[in-house]
Amino acid sequence: MASKLHLLQSKIAQASKAVSKHGGDYYKQTLEKNKQFIQEPPTPEKCQILANQLFYTRLARCYLVLSHSFNLYNSIPGRYESFWKELDYVKKLLKNRQELKTEDVGIAALFGLECFAWFCAGEIVGRGFTLTGYKTQV
Repeated sequence: MASKLHLLQSKIAQASKAVSKHGGDYYKQTLEKNKQFIQEPPTPEKCQILANQLFYTRLARCYLVLSHSFNLYNSIPGRYESFWKELDYVKKLLKNRQELKTEDVGIAALFGLECFAWFCAGEIVGRGFTLTGYKTQV
């Protein structure tokens, strides 16, 4: 154990020497290469404007992704169709049980376990966060 610790310390020392020798040059090269992205003068107001631009740009991108997915899958006919496709897939799997892989069975078991866990959590919440039974009204 002590020899592995000594080996780790020596490797860390070598990496530290390499970073101290070449790190400054790499930093300067990176700044020079990306000079067009640096805002001058670097005032707090400018930083706040850039932070707001980043935040609202990401928020708009999330909105576009969510609105697109809701339009595709949130309609009742789409859900109805998806339900029947899933049911047909399950029926096909049950008919061909011999061809089931262990991976598929494991995923199905984990899904069932997750459903049971959510059911238990809902029961606990419904009982008023008690594990033993319902709270009695006195």
